[in-house]
Amino acid sequence: MKRNVILIVLTFLISVSTACSQDSVKTNQKKGNDMSVKVQKTEEEWKKILTPEQYHVLREKGTERPFSGEYVNTREKGNYKCAACGALLFSSDTKFDSDCGWPSFYDVINNKNFIIKDDYSFGMHRVEVMCANCGSHLGHVFDDGPKPTGQRYCINSVSLQFEKQSVQKDKQ
Repeated sequence: MKRNVILIVLTFLISVSTACSQDSVKTNQKKGNDMSVKVQKTEEEWKKILTPEQYHVLREKGTERPFSGEYVNTREKGNYKCAACGALLFSSDTKFDSDCGWPSFYDVINNKNFIIKDDYSFGMHRVEVMCANCGSHLGHVFDDGPKPTGQRYCINSVSLQFEKQSVQKDKQ
């Protein structure tokens, strides 16, 4: 009985701590788009155009294993787009190594390309990041990132498509 009470108290303290730390994400976060998405497809249509892993993450709100994603250690210059619809999301200029196991960014290219919403799954409070164009799950945002924003967009590699920046040669 005593052990159960301790577990309940610990669970409560962890959830309160998580909720309090995530409140600052909302106050620091610029508002994303509303919940109306532009790309409307049936789940069967999504299954035809996405790989099974992409479908699981993007449409079923899954996650890939940490440190397994294609873009965790990418250092090339370019832009990251939504793997489902191609919406422009992040620049490599804001990518940083957070050692969390997923690609991390401290800012977005355009807030209108995102839906930010509370996520209470798994008995905790997090802030989910979704594509405003197609409604796909991308990952979560936390308030423990570097300056200037203090944000850490922790994004699944499988939900991203990288577009390498072309190198401009000087004309002589």
